[in-house]
Amino acid sequence: MSSKSYSTGLKAKDQQSPVRELQPLPKANAEAIDFLNSLTEEELQMLFFSETLAIVSDSGEPQGELTIEVQTGKYKDELGIMSHCLIVHAFSRGFLDKTLSGNSLLGYVSRKLELMEQHSQEFIKFFVLPMERKTSLLKKDEQLVVTRSVREGEEMKTSTSVFSWHSTAGFLSEAANLVLLRVMAWRRTVPSDARFLAFDIEGKLGYCTYQALGFQTIQVGHQEAEVFIVEQAVQSDEGIPSSWQFYLLSDGHLAKRIQVGSSGCCIITKMPVLREKDETEPPPTFEKKPLLWEEDMELYSRFLERKVRRGCSRPGAPIISRLLLSLCPTEMRTPGDLGVPGEGSGPPRAPPGGVPPQPHPLPAAAPRGPGAGVGLPALPAAAPAPRRGHLRRRVFRFLRRAPLAVPRPALLPPAQSFPLAGPGGERRRRRRRRRRRRLYL
Repeated sequence: MSSKSYSTGLKAKDQQSPVRELQPLPKANAEAIDFLNSLTEEELQMLFFSETLAIVSDSGEPQGELTIEVQTGKYKDELGIMSHCLIVHAFSRGFLDKTLSGNSLLGYVSRKLELMEQHSQEFIKFFVLPMERKTSLLKKDEQLVVTRSVREGEEMKTSTSVFSWHSTAGFLSEAANLVLLRVMAWRRTVPSDARFLAFDIEGKLGYCTYQALGFQTIQVGHQEAEVFIVEQAVQSDEGIPSSWQFYLLSDGHLAKRIQVGSSGCCIITKMPVLREKDETEPPPTFEKKPLLWEEDMELYSRFLERKVRRGCSRPGAPIISRLLLSLCPTEMRTPGDLGVPGEGSGPPRAPPGGVPPQPHPLPAAAPRGPGAGVGLPALPAAAPAPRRGHLRRRVFRFLRRAPLAVPRPALLPPAQSFPLAGPGGERRRRRRRRRRRRLYL
């Protein structure tokens, strides 16, 4: 693994440091990588909120405030590709031993807390020699580029380090650390034996570990709250080890932060409204019930309407047969002649378990009148009348062209003669009578 560093300054005595090879970099273990991969979208949705803590001295005097905010957003990489990410913004400003100081942090991390880009700045306004330090981390071309600049008075030193992206698996930036602490607060546990990668205070890459110190009840305003204490330790082979203690509420709010070995701490002054997970109830199950459509009034009415559309007003009585019966005279309305069973007609049905009754032939009508007893010779069979049945053919041809839509409950009245107006009305009436006589014959 290679890294190059150089420095530039405002003075002529600033020199550029030569490129040098670094020792093999540390690696995160499998427990740390598995913990980062176990993060779910539901957990991350509960972490988007802002919080503010007061910076107080050992005597309890306020020295400033610290604000931490995590929100969702989008990040545009160097290729112009937009992707969803978590945006972490932290800002603090106060006094350190009566000296104005502060720091700011802006980071973009993925859903698995992988670094995309981060910028941090820290300053201390000493009266004689003010100091300012900036650090920039950027993922570029499958590499992690780290740029640091330190300014003391008028002198500035800048160094750049390049790491292979594959060798930084399990790396935790400062922005990712703030999000990971909220996840631990929700889970009420820390990754056991997990060893992450992180930069120490001096910018050296080392190991980052977490340890659970148990639960404790603290006073927040006029309320008491139970907090989960997590200790973070960062140590490298060349740098100075450092550790912090975080007092976390059940929903991830930071109640207290202490840097071991430094004066003062950050503490919450007002109890926030704790967020809780929404328990989703299982969907209700409905048993399948048999559909009795004959007993349902709406379904049965739909069934009857559909029968009317298909041409049946009721079972056994087609609509076309009723049209034919209405067009024919009263003497011809015999269901047997038209081949359509009428109401109450049809072959007699057999009783249950019995023999169907046989139809009885009707007796012939006895002749009456003065010549009733005279035997008459048999007449030859009459030839079929010409144009017999033309009215029926016309009726059927008319019905084939355009079927009539007749309301279901009503039948057409029998055809009745009506007076014909005009000079030719009498001739048409006689012509119509002759046609009717031929039909009867």
